[in-house]
Amino acid sequence: MCGRYVIKTPPALMRQAFGYGEQPNFPPRYNVAPTQPIPVVRLVDGRRSFALVRWGLIPSWVKDPRGFSLLINARAESVLEKPAFRNAMRRRRCLIPADGFYEWKRDGDRKRPHVARPQGLVAFAGLWEPWMGPNGEELDTACIVTTAANRTLRSLHDRMPAVIPAEAFDLWLDCANVEAETAAALLVPAPEDLFEAYEISTAVNRTANDSADLMEPLAPGAREAVDARPAAKAKSKKDDGQASLF
Repeated sequence: MCGRYVIKTPPALMRQAFGYGEQPNFPPRYNVAPTQPIPVVRLVDGRRSFALVRWGLIPSWVKDPRGFSLLINARAESVLEKPAFRNAMRRRRCLIPADGFYEWKRDGDRKRPHVARPQGLVAFAGLWEPWMGPNGEELDTACIVTTAANRTLRSLHDRMPAVIPAEAFDLWLDCANVEAETAAALLVPAPEDLFEAYEISTAVNRTANDSADLMEPLAPGAREAVDARPAAKAKSKKDDGQASLF
């Protein structure tokens, strides 16, 4: 799963890493949430291009997104077959720059937030779709492709974003010459040493909080203070891992 993530690499360094021609200027984001605009890298006329799109994929055939599930993640195991993702997997693959992501580990009735922090800037596998509304409104949308978690992160959650290595950027992006089945072979767990993970403050739970402090390790004694509060009653609901935040 990936329901919140981090983008803190300066724009100039991100441009250098991904090799796109645009020169966007954007602030660091430490708590990127679904429905917000996110940067993606995709091929346009054979060249890498930067774009801002909505996080939460809307397939082109959806008439009214208000009645459609929020698709922030796509499972690698079914991305070639599911109607919501298969066209994008064939024709509209993208890279989603990231400097880490958050995961909530269940501990009894609580969910304890953790950050999975890579050694540097990484690229999540992404899919994007253009959507046009009944009144002519246009919106580009995207989702993050997830795969089975590696051993490093498995204790937090059984899913993690699929990370595309730099040497495979062209293979993933070139939908015109690389078949979806070939690209899907890249959707594997990240190397064990790519991410470190540690518990952080519950301040990350509020999307309004957006600062570098969110990535700091939980202060000594902070867990005991949280444990002293009454636990919230857990809600029971079915989750297929495609649409929910955590």
